[in-house]
Amino acid sequence: MRTVSLSRIAWLVTVLVCVVATLILLVSGYQGYGAVVFAVGACAAINLI
Repeated sequence: MRTVSLSRIAWLVTVLVCVVATLILLVSGYQGYGAVVFAVGACAAINLI
């Protein structure tokens, strides 16, 4: 079993929060804000690689 560093967990949580926030914003009709939050989540996902 592989250990996961605390910084990697923090980035993963950030990406998951952004995905959930994006979905909520899109369902609520805020397409612009949803796109911005999605972009932030995508940038955070780069740090997981």
